[in-house]
Amino acid sequence: MPAESKTSNQGETTTGSPPVPIPENSKAAQAPAGAPIEAVLTEEEEVLQATIKAGSVAQIVIAVIAVLGIIYLAKAVLITVCVALLLAFVLEPLVRGLGRLRVPRWLGSLVAVAFLLGAALACSYFFYARAVDFAKEIPKFSSEMRGEIAKVRRNTQKIEQSTRSVLEPADGQKKAIPVEVQEAPGLSHVVAQGSGTAIEVLLSVTFIPFIVYFMLTWKEHARAATVKLFPKEHRLVAFRTLGRISDMIRTFLFSNVMVGLIASAISIVVFGYLHIEYFYFIGLISGFVSLIPYLGVFLALLPPLAGGIGVLHKPGVIIVVVTVVTLHLLIMNILYPKLVGRKMRLNPLAVTLGLLFWSWIWGAMGLVLAVPILGASKIICDHVDSLRGLGNWLGE
Repeated sequence: MPAESKTSNQGETTTGSPPVPIPENSKAAQAPAGAPIEAVLTEEEEVLQATIKAGSVAQIVIAVIAVLGIIYLAKAVLITVCVALLLAFVLEPLVRGLGRLRVPRWLGSLVAVAFLLGAALACSYFFYARAVDFAKEIPKFSSEMRGEIAKVRRNTQKIEQSTRSVLEPADGQKKAIPVEVQEAPGLSHVVAQGSGTAIEVLLSVTFIPFIVYFMLTWKEHARAATVKLFPKEHRLVAFRTLGRISDMIRTFLFSNVMVGLIASAISIVVFGYLHIEYFYFIGLISGFVSLIPYLGVFLALLPPLAGGIGVLHKPGVIIVVVTVVTLHLLIMNILYPKLVGRKMRLNPLAVTLGLLFWSWIWGAMGLVLAVPILGASKIICDHVDSLRGLGNWLGE
């Protein structure tokens, strides 16, 4: 007959095999006689697994908080690196073209960076000159501006008087309104507050050309070294992921430049027809600012409306608003999905939340860098098995 299981008084199970020792402090050892030890052991295993899962979740939460803290505290460094990376992708075709002419890569990179600096200086001079000319023209429209402000003040005073007549006590006694007098900040105080931020921005900008140069010069070495950071069985996936991210960034930059030029050309034509001062300057700014998702439509309205003071009347203002809003809607709903959507495939909710998050972390630069960061994150999630669910959520 086969051996049957028996439970001894010491809490051990006897079968045909040798007895299994049970720890004295475990629930199985303290279980009453006749209780199923297998059930008690299963319960202990479930409690242990739940404890391990809770510890893992706590570690993940701590890691996420630490990463967010690093991203926020090191925003100056990270923004500088991201901007330099985008500029390196912009200049890479020029370096590759010079390489085909048997120009060494270090020399081609130096020429590309010099071209970048020259273009930046030329654009700065052009925009500065136009801004100075525009500022000189503003006093001519001061009377119109004062008239509009006076109208707003009169309407505000009427509303205030009407509200006061309703809220005043019936006996006609007026309550004293406390007034707090504050000293206006002097010029030295304002300069002292803004000097720290200006110095940080200046230092970051001075690093960009050097970072771009070394990114272009050491491109192949950096890519190969990055792939070798992964185990051998994952290097092929890492190589493909880097390739897809590179293609996505190139498509993003090229599409933005093309769409910005189209929007700027249309804006310049419309603003010139309305006789807005410096319409070519204002149209260029408005066209490229409208590329900012969602917020661009409001920012793109400011230059033409400010430049049209004293020139635009109600029909002209309506034309400007309709033009800017229509361009923004066409860009976001037709041109962007056709040119950028093929490579990124991000859903609108993910883009909106990404813009909100990165603008909170990095401010205005977060709005510019949010979309490429989201696109790169989705590509990484698509190539990592444990993150594919997040990649599907970010996608369309």
